[in-house]
Amino acid sequence: MTSRLRLTVSYDGAGFRGFAAQPGQRTVAGELAGAIATVVGHRVELVCAGRTDAGVHAKGQVVHVDVREGVDSARLVRSVNTLLKPSIVVRSAEVAPAGFDARRSARARRYRYLILEDQTPDPLLAPLSWHVPGPLDLRAMASAADALLGEHDFRAFCRRVPGTEPGTPIPRRVLDARFAEVPVRPGELGPGGRLLRFDIEATSFCHQMVRSLVGTLVEVGRGRRRASDVNWMLQSGDRSRVGGVIAPPQGLCLLEVDYGG
Repeated sequence: MTSRLRLTVSYDGAGFRGFAAQPGQRTVAGELAGAIATVVGHRVELVCAGRTDAGVHAKGQVVHVDVREGVDSARLVRSVNTLLKPSIVVRSAEVAPAGFDARRSARARRYRYLILEDQTPDPLLAPLSWHVPGPLDLRAMASAADALLGEHDFRAFCRRVPGTEPGTPIPRRVLDARFAEVPVRPGELGPGGRLLRFDIEATSFCHQMVRSLVGTLVEVGRGRRRASDVNWMLQSGDRSRVGGVIAPPQGLCLLEVDYGG
């Protein structure tokens, strides 16, 4: 008999080749599954809410795993964290409700991207943000982000899945997309420096979607594109019109997964 556990997991994506297990590569799933197997005494398979790319972080990744019945979830958390901390930490573990699936049961995922707008890089923020010297027009970036709301074909902002036909639509529904300035203490950044955050929530995401969007929105903020360009990019469905501006992975974090209720 087995029991399905729902885990909430945080990790520092640096040093990992993404979440999904890959032969010969250090991945979050590979390390986590190995630690859980050591604790419960049998091989396990993980299913996550969203596969993050190499270098991308997570605060609230959700994973389900089937273990033998009777496993003490509190002991599992303590033991796994002893093996994996600080790069991977299980924040909570509980018996999942009947029919729960970390991927299929999710209603929405929320990501956050941090941008350091400053003339001088910050070595402490570098692992968690994209340094952009600026200046950036935050109002124009916010206006451009408004075009993302609702359901659109996002193939212009996604890497094509191998095996799919070119031009295959990639519909996604964005529930929220907004920029904000993160409050910092005076003197923490250089003169005129700002720490910006871009939050986006959608029912699902495609490969490199958020990083492609952020790269384009920063181009808008730099004045190299107009805010209205985002709308015609979506309508075009043509990735070549977006160009190769993809924000680096370290600024991206999977914040939380919504399961309703």
